[in-house]
Amino acid sequence: MNIRDTFTHWGPTSLAVLLAASLVSPAFAQPADEQADNSAQEQVQELQAQEQVEEPAQEQAQEISIDAVDSAAQVADQDELPRGHFRLPENGDVIGERYTVVVEDPKQTLIDIARRHNIGYEEIRMANPDVSLWVPGVGTEVVIPTQYILPPAPREGVVINLSELRLYYYPADKPGIVETYPVSVGREEFATPVGITRTTIKVKDPAWAPPASMRREAAERGEPAPSVVPPGPDNPLGEHAILLAMPSYLIHGTNRPDGVGMRVSRGCIRMYPEDIESLYERLPSGTQVNLMDAPFKAGFAADGTLFVQSFPQLEENVEGFEPLLNALERVTELTDNDAEIDAERIQRAVEAPDGQFIALFGPQAPEPEPEPEPVELIDELKLSAATDGDKDA
Repeated sequence: MNIRDTFTHWGPTSLAVLLAASLVSPAFAQPADEQADNSAQEQVQELQAQEQVEEPAQEQAQEISIDAVDSAAQVADQDELPRGHFRLPENGDVIGERYTVVVEDPKQTLIDIARRHNIGYEEIRMANPDVSLWVPGVGTEVVIPTQYILPPAPREGVVINLSELRLYYYPADKPGIVETYPVSVGREEFATPVGITRTTIKVKDPAWAPPASMRREAAERGEPAPSVVPPGPDNPLGEHAILLAMPSYLIHGTNRPDGVGMRVSRGCIRMYPEDIESLYERLPSGTQVNLMDAPFKAGFAADGTLFVQSFPQLEENVEGFEPLLNALERVTELTDNDAEIDAERIQRAVEAPDGQFIALFGPQAPEPEPEPEPVELIDELKLSAATDGDKDA
C-alpha cells in the first residue's frame, strides 16, 4: 500500500514562530532530567509558542460532566486491561469490539459518552448519524465503535493515523499489547505533517506563550492576550506535553477536551487529559513516532474475515492520491488470487467514508446476491406474438 509520505518540515506557522523555533537546539534533546534544566525549559516555551487556542466546531457544547471524567479512568475491557489497552491478536489485524450503550442521564451528551468510552468526536458522530450530539435523550441506544483495524505500518513505537484521528502505541516493554486513543490533529490551514520522528522532552505543567500574530489579532478584537499563560485551567496545552523531534510539534493535553477527535489544532496532536497523563508516564523519550495518513484500512479478523474501514481523507493529502486505486491495491496485497471480492463494496466504502467495518471476504461476509435468472428467448417471442395478436384483434 503506497502511503503518502510527504515529509513537511514546517507547517504553515507564522514567521515569528519559525524564528523562535530556529533558536532551539538539534532535534534529539537529552531525555534525562529535562524538567530540571532551565535552558531546556526555555526551549520548550519557544516550541510551544506556535500552539493557539481554537474553539471546537460546536461553541455551545456542554462541558464534560464530572461523572464522565471519573468514569473515564475506570473503563476497562473484558480482560480487565486499562483504558485504551488491547491484546495484540495472534492472527490478524483486528482489535476490540463494537457494542452499544443506552443513555440513562438526560443531561448526558454524545461527547460525554465518547470520552467515557475512549472515543473521539468524529468517531461517535459517524457511528450515530441519527442521534443528537447534545441531547441524545434517555433510552437512546448509542453505538460505541471500539473496534479497530491496526494501521498498515510497522507495529513499533507510536503510530498516528491522521485521517482516522487516532493514535496507536506499541510499548516495547509489553510486546503483546497495543494502546489506542482518539486525538485531534491540525486543521487544514495548519495541517499536521506526515513523516517519521520521535519524542524528545517531556514537560509537566507547561507554560504557553501566545505568538505575536495571535496577540495582535486579539488586540484588534479588543481582547488583549497575555504574553505568557501559566499552568492552569486556561492553558490550552493542558497539564502534560511531549515534544517531538519535528520542530514546533507536540503531543499534549488540552483544556477543551470536548474538541478531541476533531481537526482543530495548529498541527499538534491533542489528547484527552487522562490519556496524555497515562501516556506521559510510560512513553520513553526517544520513542519513534510515525505520522501517517491511511484513510483506507484493511485487515483480517481472527476467524479469517477480511474487513475494511474508510475515513474522510485529509484535504491536504488528496493531490496525486487515488483513493479507490489505493483501496484496491491494499485489498489485493492481502488476498489470494482465488478470493472472490466484491469490488463494488470497496467502492462504496471509499465513496462513503464513515469508519464503519465492512466485511469483504470470509465467515462474516454477506452471501453474494444471486444473479437474476435469464429469461428464455422462446418465452419472450411467445409473449411478443401473443401481444401482437391481441392488438390485431
